[in-house]
Amino acid sequence: MVPPTKQTHQHSHSYLTKKMHSIFFFPLFLLFTVGVETGVESSGAGENPFTPKGYVIRYWKKQISDDSPKPLFLLNKASPLDSVQFAAFSKLADQRSLSTHLPEFCTRANLLCFPDLTPSLEKHDGNVNFAAYNERNFTNYGTGRPGGVDSFKNYSDGENIPIDTFRRYSRDSAGHKDKFTSYASNANVADGSFNTYGTAATGGVGDFSNYNNEVNVPNLRFTSYTDNGNGREQSFSSYTNEANSGDEKFTSYGKNANGAVNAFNSYGKDANVIGSTFDNYGEIGNGANDSFTSYGNNGNVPENTFKNYGTGGNVPVETFKTYRDQSNVGDDNFQTYGKGSNTATVNFENYGQSFNEGSDKFSSYGKDASGETVGFKIYGVNNTFKEYTKKGVTFARYNETTTAAAGPTTATLAAESGKKVNKWVEPGKFFREEMLKGGNVMPMPDIRDKMPKRSFLPRVIVSKLPFSTSKLRELKEIFHAGDDDSSMAKMLADSLSECERAPSPGETKRCVASIEEMIDFATSVLGRKVVVRTTENTRGYNSNIMIGKVKGINSGKVTRSVSCHQSLYPYLLYYCHSVPKVRVYEADILDPNSKSKINHGVAICHLDTSSWSPDHGAFIALGSVPGKIEVCHWIFENDMTWTIGD
Repeated sequence: MVPPTKQTHQHSHSYLTKKMHSIFFFPLFLLFTVGVETGVESSGAGENPFTPKGYVIRYWKKQISDDSPKPLFLLNKASPLDSVQFAAFSKLADQRSLSTHLPEFCTRANLLCFPDLTPSLEKHDGNVNFAAYNERNFTNYGTGRPGGVDSFKNYSDGENIPIDTFRRYSRDSAGHKDKFTSYASNANVADGSFNTYGTAATGGVGDFSNYNNEVNVPNLRFTSYTDNGNGREQSFSSYTNEANSGDEKFTSYGKNANGAVNAFNSYGKDANVIGSTFDNYGEIGNGANDSFTSYGNNGNVPENTFKNYGTGGNVPVETFKTYRDQSNVGDDNFQTYGKGSNTATVNFENYGQSFNEGSDKFSSYGKDASGETVGFKIYGVNNTFKEYTKKGVTFARYNETTTAAAGPTTATLAAESGKKVNKWVEPGKFFREEMLKGGNVMPMPDIRDKMPKRSFLPRVIVSKLPFSTSKLRELKEIFHAGDDDSSMAKMLADSLSECERAPSPGETKRCVASIEEMIDFATSVLGRKVVVRTTENTRGYNSNIMIGKVKGINSGKVTRSVSCHQSLYPYLLYYCHSVPKVRVYEADILDPNSKSKINHGVAICHLDTSSWSPDHGAFIALGSVPGKIEVCHWIFENDMTWTIGD
């Protein structure tokens, strides 16, 4: 399952005793010399009982009364620490000293952590072509360079957790060109930071092409980028295309610049839930020329915030063309945009023609500006204008806000007309219960788990780690999160916020950080006779499948279940919640040509959809409205559902 997305406009969804510890405490030098080679222990009788996994097995036997085979897919997520490592790291957690051994802890416990980069003071007098280069911290690089070209190609491509920092890069350069081609593409959790990049540079070009494309959870920051520059040109082409669930932030970009040209072309195209923030962008600039073309097109819930953008600028030209076209929902917020500017020209052409209505908010836009000209042409719907400058604004082919009285939403109209739906409503993602019959052929969506691979921590260690937004500072220190904009800091804050969110009406929820906690929550809702299931593998995804033998859990009766979905966190963390009024099925999945079995799927059918949003993707795909139909979906890889045992 992909990382949790912002469900805008849509329906959202142990311990060992101290006595046992004392038996296995070893000096720390043994852990980090000899002990680390021991791996996960086992004996002829099975798992060593003093490893975290051994404890989980005993806990399962104690708490679960169902005699079904133990779920290996769940037990294999237990901590891989052996007894020596477990004892030593438990003691470090007791002493609040895990941060001093974080690299070893992350490696041995199979956690998601970011490497600590050391500053690089490399200087290159001539042109440089970086190929197959990764994880570098450039400090004071290219300062004062006259002319020349630095090319970054295949930089951090395909890395799991690339971290790249550019600080004081190309400062005071003249006519210097920086070219970033295929930068961190196909990476997993990418963290890129450009700070004081191109400051006071004269001329030259920064070209970002194929930057962070097809990345899962990008976090990109441009701070004080080309400030005080003169005639420097920046081009963002094919930037974060097909990326998933991340954020980009431009702060004080082009401040006090003269004649700066910035082009955003094919930016965030086909991306899923990408947030872009432009704060103090082009502030007090002279003759800036910024163009946003094919920006956020065909994306899913793109969210863009323009705050103090172009404030105090002189004769800037801003062009928004084919912006957010054919996207699903999405929100743009223009706040104090162009404030105090002089003779600004802003053209919105073919802006916000979303597949499914989003929203645009203009607050204090163009306030205190003089000689401003703003043109809106073929502009979308559902917009709010507050304290917006009235002078010099032209509206042409501007669509009024859709209201309930005007009729059904664009989503409903599309579904009822049978028109092809937006790509983000993936074929087969939602289906009707009647499809679960032997011999039926249907599309299987992409059910692959896109999350970084991690393990649970033992409950005894988890219990010693802070887990609340009030303890965020301490958590950031433990996991070396750095500043508030870093990927790790955002990961911690976002997951904690979701876990602390009040439950929806009728929902019982809990975030669990150990298998023991998951067992406790499931049994508290369903009783001790429970079974946990997931889809066996990912075979058949993104293709047609045939349904084989189908079995209704609990004889196909209406029941309750507990569904658990991963959250992005350093260790395995699951958001579990009770789901009433469902039917759960197991089904053999066959190759439609050979009729051979390729998978064994688990599907859940929600029988009561009355509280879901009318624009939920299920109704776009299936052509109905809340409360009128049941909605079924497969359990994705590494997600799971608990039910009462048959």
